[in-house]
Amino acid sequence: MNKLNKVILDVFSIIILVIGICINLVAVKWVDLTTIYNIIKYGIQTEPSSQIILIVTEICMLFAIIAIFVDSPKKKTTRTERDVLMQNDNGKLMISRNTIENLANSVIKDFSGVKESSTRIQLDSENNVIVIIDLVATKDVIIKELTLNLQNSIKDVIKKSSDLEVKEVNVRINNISQEENQK
Repeated sequence: MNKLNKVILDVFSIIILVIGICINLVAVKWVDLTTIYNIIKYGIQTEPSSQIILIVTEICMLFAIIAIFVDSPKKKTTRTERDVLMQNDNGKLMISRNTIENLANSVIKDFSGVKESSTRIQLDSENNVIVIIDLVATKDVIIKELTLNLQNSIKDVIKKSSDLEVKEVNVRINNISQEENQK
């Protein structure tokens, strides 16, 4: 919650708290405020409506006190949506998803059986990396060998470069290119 929203909520809560206290004091007849009494005289004069107003104002006061004195819990995260947080005795290291994608793409570039590719990175709660690759293979490639070699190479490079555990390397062959391999 930003500061302006917090200030607005605090001011609103204080106003509701003051109104609740005034209505309660008038409802239980502890304070004889003729002006306030004349304004709300017809609303709380009867016994059932007096009890309803008393209950409603107490609920409003309770919510106001909660809003004033109780902060909302802060969301504790160990990583951002885009980065991987690694921590050791010397401090913290943030590795962006783009960096991990670039590591995977550098491995893919060196494979002769790949015509086109795109890479996405996902992270699980333990910062394990899941690499997702969509690619177009050349027509002379053996798909099973290509994917196995690609998966092992990507895991090795990411582990060696960043010390991150690669949980999965998922390869999706979108198409086979009919052009000859030019690498």
